[in-house]
Amino acid sequence: MSTSKSLKGSWSGAWASYGHHTARRCRATLVPKAAAVQPASANTRDMSSALSLANIRSSLIRQEDTIIFSFIERAQFCRNLPVYTPDAIPVPGFDRCGRRYSLLEYVLRQTEQLHGSVRRYTSPDEHAFFPDDLPTLVLPPITYPSVLDPCADAININDQILRVYVDDILPGLTTPGDDFNYGSSATLDVPCLQALSKRIHYGKFVAEAKFLAKPEEYSALIRAGDADGIMALLTDKEVERRVVERVRRKVATFGQDVTENGTAAASGANGDGAPRLKVSPDLVARVYEEIVMPLTKEVEVIYLLRRLDSQQAGGPAAGSSASASSSASGSASGNSSPSTSAAAATR
Repeated sequence: MSTSKSLKGSWSGAWASYGHHTARRCRATLVPKAAAVQPASANTRDMSSALSLANIRSSLIRQEDTIIFSFIERAQFCRNLPVYTPDAIPVPGFDRCGRRYSLLEYVLRQTEQLHGSVRRYTSPDEHAFFPDDLPTLVLPPITYPSVLDPCADAININDQILRVYVDDILPGLTTPGDDFNYGSSATLDVPCLQALSKRIHYGKFVAEAKFLAKPEEYSALIRAGDADGIMALLTDKEVERRVVERVRRKVATFGQDVTENGTAAASGANGDGAPRLKVSPDLVARVYEEIVMPLTKEVEVIYLLRRLDSQQAGGPAAGSSASASSSASGSASGNSSPSTSAAAATR
């Protein structure tokens, strides 16, 4: 598995131009969440701790584990290019422009049909890749008091995430070639994409917490439309370095083969007795350094640039309990809110 190819620049300018994959899908970057018909419910969730720095950090650190384990699972199979090529596998699904979906797009959309019906995508920390096609809920909704500015609902960069995953992450994560395990590859791609999407879009919560910590500084930059100034203010290089090193150590630990006596099995693959790893720690560290954290910060900048729009228009401010988000719990299994969800790093 090659890890020498730099990922630098793979995300750059992604929110301005997504490449041919997205262009043919005929969907924009910023899209409002689809409004599903929701039955009445008195269920509510406490969001009072959603913006605490300790809670956000804990969530992001746990999301690292989710991303790493999903990468380990996908790395079992070859790259299998037909999975990502429209018309290579004649699936019964087409986008609004009449283009047949790739197998990955088809499996991803069908997965979202199931997950969406049990209210995964009504949670403010979950984002669908096909937000315009979400189904009617079969569970009563859960109401969240709003902790984010209303502009958050229109921020969805999953088109970019899908493109970068297919074009830049998979080539290093998987062995080149074709082993014909197309269904297995596609079904394992889905949790990789979901975990990356959740981690990157969690930047909205990070941005709101940072705004509340320094409202005057951010407000001045927002009113000036200074995206570069906002990016500089929210960036902490030392924190990012620690995140990358933590991810590298986790991959080196989680990716080992373990024997029956609990010790890592040495492999002759490297000729040095070192444990054989299922995924390269350097690769995943670079994914975080050059894709995950930069895209997270792009989400933060997009959110912050629009953070004052609702106040200027006389709308409710973020955090107002009067503005209840009729969102429901995030996942089918635990319906976890952003204050308790599993997550990934600390940027």
